[in-house]
Amino acid sequence: MEKSSEDKLSKIVSLAKRRGFVYQGSEIYGGFAGTYDFGPLGVVLRRNIVDAWLRSMQMHENIALLDSSIFTAPRVWEASGHVSGFNDPLVVCDSCHSKLRADHLLKDIEVNADERMTEDELNELFDKHRDKLKCSVCGKKKFGKVVQKSLLATSTLGSFDENDEHVYLRGETAQGIFINFKNVLDTGFYSVPFGIAQVGKVFRNEISPRQFLFRKREFEQMEMQYFVRPQDAKEAYEMWKKERMEYYIGLGISQKKLRFNQHENLVFYAKDAWDIEYEYPFGWDELEGIHNRGDYDLRQHQKFSGVDLSVLDEKTNDRYVPNVVETSAGLDRTFLMLLADAYEEDEMNGEKRVVLRFSPNIAPIKVAVFPLLRNKPELVEKARGIYKNIKKDIPDSMWDDHGNIGKRYRRQDEIGTPYCVTVDFETLEDNTVTVRDRDTGKQERVAVDELLGALSLEKKR
Repeated sequence: MEKSSEDKLSKIVSLAKRRGFVYQGSEIYGGFAGTYDFGPLGVVLRRNIVDAWLRSMQMHENIALLDSSIFTAPRVWEASGHVSGFNDPLVVCDSCHSKLRADHLLKDIEVNADERMTEDELNELFDKHRDKLKCSVCGKKKFGKVVQKSLLATSTLGSFDENDEHVYLRGETAQGIFINFKNVLDTGFYSVPFGIAQVGKVFRNEISPRQFLFRKREFEQMEMQYFVRPQDAKEAYEMWKKERMEYYIGLGISQKKLRFNQHENLVFYAKDAWDIEYEYPFGWDELEGIHNRGDYDLRQHQKFSGVDLSVLDEKTNDRYVPNVVETSAGLDRTFLMLLADAYEEDEMNGEKRVVLRFSPNIAPIKVAVFPLLRNKPELVEKARGIYKNIKKDIPDSMWDDHGNIGKRYRRQDEIGTPYCVTVDFETLEDNTVTVRDRDTGKQERVAVDELLGALSLEKKR
């Protein structure tokens, strides 16, 4: 990672803590790797992301919503292949004893490890390049053997004896969708083609959490599985690829920082797989996966459960197992993308400032209301009344009366608030307020009665 990119990421991390977006998990106890807590503004931004994603799904009349359990029967993960094949290659630095991903070390020297490699094949590849590999923590070149480690997080839930089965926290939300496919179909409200969408927490024994929110041990997915007739899978796949890219552009993301990348090495069940990638401060990496999964998932659960998951084609009177087109987005990666894309440093009125140029449709705070002076009761009373009226229509509004007006503007710029409304002595005379635009700094007088109409919260970027 280049120095400038490291600096930008560290600045984003600092801003995120300073302004209440993200805190290190268990920070007062020294932190807990791979976990983060979301502060007041982080909670609102996450909610806005989820709301935007759900709206994009519910624009379709044939998308059902689901909230499946985090805990499932262990057989679910045996059927899905996670118990036997959901692993990451672990290697330990013999110098500093850090636990590292062997494939990440190889990628740093532009060598790609195939996800399907066996442990022996990985060791052979690692040994071939061992003299070029350096520990990302201490910089030394001494490593042990590569070992495949399961990513599934286990729990003692319901286990009272050492011979009891492992219970797993879900490693992805998709399996909850597949095991409820028949339940949703049996409601009578949906028929193929249709999708099931879900937002939820997942857990992974991540070997080396890194890059802030990008790679965590506890994170949230926004996934949709779209069930189609086998002959319609390719057309549906292309449709969802196009739609998902347009979704990110609709969030106000810079198009030059988005791209498609096709998987070269497909997992055994996949027919095709593309990622939407974003250029994060640390480089291009996956934001959302769009996969043609074929009929593997439903067939596996049909096999392991003994429940018929086939569908009757009313036109041909034949039964078939639907194919699945998956869109799988990370809430935390979207959150990080929005911070990175919005973050800018510029100069306004001769002063340097930090600004988050969120599109208003995603900004955690849409409008901030100030009294010019907090020690003038008549200004505070008037401003409070205006604030309460605005908040009825724009819930993501904020009251701010700390510090002078300049400091308030800078603080609101840092959290990405599109508009600031200031109540001053002129307001008491003619019932107008000053509305300031975050991006241009332009200020104009607006009548209180026309204020909501003047606060255009359409996409500005």
